[in-house]
Amino acid sequence: MRLTQHTDFALRLLIALAVVERRAPGAGRTLTVRDVAERYTISRHHLMKVANELTRLGVVEGLRGRGGGVRLARPAEEISIGTVVRALEASDDLVECFDRASDACAISPACRLKGLLGQAQEAFLAVLDRHTLADVVRRPDALEALLGLSPEVRAD
Repeated sequence: MRLTQHTDFALRLLIALAVVERRAPGAGRTLTVRDVAERYTISRHHLMKVANELTRLGVVEGLRGRGGGVRLARPAEEISIGTVVRALEASDDLVECFDRASDACAISPACRLKGLLGQAQEAFLAVLDRHTLADVVRRPDALEALLGLSPEVRAD
């Protein structure tokens, strides 16, 4: 399964926010979308759409004004990677035959590949379901260094 760029950017944003939160739990530190986009060298415009979607889902909280930006809306231990991926992926159809309405494959009625791919997709998501955002940032030192989020660097 290949994740969309939208989901990839969402996971990157969540990782950066979790690293900041892990360094100073409960401090309410925020990161700006611009800052995160620059640190990952990704589109700020696209990342803004991602942040808005994560806000709508209740995973991220947006704050306006001086010192504003985005931060996790709940603890990283409560954010399931599988849940985030499912919420952000527009379609979970790996192949055309997963959607009966648009299935035009000539061999669909007799093909067993659909079942195998369905099992593989469920296994993929089951692994993600077993992990939270906190698991991904359990050892944040390298992530902090690579993203320039060391304690001395002001993130908001």
